[in-house]
Amino acid sequence: MPLTMAQGMKRLGTPIAALLGVALIALIATSWLINRDALRKAVEAQIRDVTGLELSVAGNIDISVLPASYISFRDVGLKGGGANDPALHVDVLTANLRLLPLLLQRFEIADLALLRPRIHVSLKPDGESNWTPFIQTIARTMKPGADNQVSFSEIRIQDGVLNYEDAATHATEKLEDIDLSLAWPSISRSFAATGQFDWRGERVDGSISFSDFVAALSGERSGLKARIASAPLKLAFDGSVANRTSPMMEGTLTIDSPSLRNALRWTGQPQPGSGGFGRFALKARANVVGASIALTNVNVELDGNTAEGVMTYANNGRQTLQATLAADALDFTPYISTFRLLASGARDWNRQLFDLNGLSTTDLDMRLSAAKLTVGPSKLGRTAIGANLRNGTLALSVGEAQIFGGIARGSFGIARADSVADIKAQFQFTDVDLQACATELFGINKLSGRGNINVSLFASGSSPFGLVQSLDGSATVTGHDGAIAGFNAEQLLKRLERRPLSGGGNFRNGSTPYNNLTIAVKFADGIATAEDIRIEGPAAKITMTGTASVPTREYDMKGVASLNTTSGFQLPFMVQGPWDDPLIFPDPESLIRQSPAASPFLDLLKQRITGGGKRPAQDGSPTAENAKDSAKSN
Repeated sequence: MPLTMAQGMKRLGTPIAALLGVALIALIATSWLINRDALRKAVEAQIRDVTGLELSVAGNIDISVLPASYISFRDVGLKGGGANDPALHVDVLTANLRLLPLLLQRFEIADLALLRPRIHVSLKPDGESNWTPFIQTIARTMKPGADNQVSFSEIRIQDGVLNYEDAATHATEKLEDIDLSLAWPSISRSFAATGQFDWRGERVDGSISFSDFVAALSGERSGLKARIASAPLKLAFDGSVANRTSPMMEGTLTIDSPSLRNALRWTGQPQPGSGGFGRFALKARANVVGASIALTNVNVELDGNTAEGVMTYANNGRQTLQATLAADALDFTPYISTFRLLASGARDWNRQLFDLNGLSTTDLDMRLSAAKLTVGPSKLGRTAIGANLRNGTLALSVGEAQIFGGIARGSFGIARADSVADIKAQFQFTDVDLQACATELFGINKLSGRGNINVSLFASGSSPFGLVQSLDGSATVTGHDGAIAGFNAEQLLKRLERRPLSGGGNFRNGSTPYNNLTIAVKFADGIATAEDIRIEGPAAKITMTGTASVPTREYDMKGVASLNTTSGFQLPFMVQGPWDDPLIFPDPESLIRQSPAASPFLDLLKQRITGGGKRPAQDGSPTAENAKDSAKSN
């Protein structure tokens, strides 16, 4: 008779239930009959054969068959390579066992779990470490045809701590709260590890995988993928690795950070300056040999600036960075925003001390070109810049820069001596807008026109104020077809020629046009001395002498203005006061002498002061009576 489905399932279930019952009875019997000492020895032997680490158990040992099959060792030390100190100490080491071999009284580890391990890594001066025997054993047991093939596929680490020390550099690092899962390649040749750990106060997510773990352990070439993600920094690498004579890596490197300054601080690297170095991203083809990294096909972004080129970085006791980069537009304003020559909201020089620590930790050799460059208020066109920093001395060179409507070339150097900066600057500005150039470079906004400026300056100090106090050097300006704002020399001279004592005039209005301008000054201890100042205009000519104090930013100068007329009227004048708003006024004695009525009174007054009494009038000279009549007629 044909069976119904229910009857078939009932008949089939009976033998299955019986089989499960037999298996359960076998498991219970195994748990009672298992040789626990043999199990412990077998597990210890497998761990030793696979890792090369010898177990030293100081605590209890727990063995379970049901409901889970495992053996747990408490207070375990693992050491190898003849070392006295354990390379690894674990509070609880649990080896989970494969069930089917266990029923046959064969003890095989399925995976390992390490609770609160304390890992010690010590790097010797010769490059070897206390874990070198462990790595050699793993590579040997995983080779095809090895006598002891690896027998477990995963290692889990929970709440671990890793201490690292380098005997050569005396560097130490500590990783805490480590939670990792290591995919042990029992069948496949690949290896992967993923997890999290704490480093320097930040939680880090990481992963690493080798396409050929045996080759990687043996120093042969293997595919490598690595990723690190934390709040300060994200890093990814996709390429290959080898370690025949020294570590070598080749592949695509990607770095991303919301603040490069914070990332450098987190990794213990020196921080450059005190401005900028915020958002950072880099993608490049990397070639790593030992402690040197060569980057090609570089695409780098920093503070909104993007550039392309090549870079190399080395850390052989001293960090060295070399780069050749090109960009469409660059903005250097963030890097000089905290550097102020003048005190905020004042006309005095800034007295804040320089921070020169960044000059002593890194060597730099950079070539940078940009179609547009912004430095504070200055806008530059196509620019080529070279920067070299070595042993605390920074040298900047400008091959050619389009600025102020002309061309600039020059160099700028800073040498550090303790907290004092020695400054040397040499620049040539050719056919530039004098108003824009003089305003931005010297804070003088009274000059317009086009011309050339040559500057050679030397200074030493621990602050901007200290620099200007010691300023030495020279500066020359040649201009044409411009004007000097603040007074109109032609109108002033013509009015005073007609009426020298008219008074009431405003000498600080208008501007004086010129055809040619020549300025040559020498600097000594912050004082600029005029060597040759000539202003030649279509209607008037001006020559000047005197000094200007750079620390106080004030003029103390004298000059002579003359008309280009047949009369040749001349007027001495003085310029005194602050650079940004000086006082310009004529010499009063000269004005009195220009007046026929007042000049005799001046001579009489001088005679009384110097002679002590009344002197008879000389032949041909007017008497006081004649002077009074002359004053009435005037």
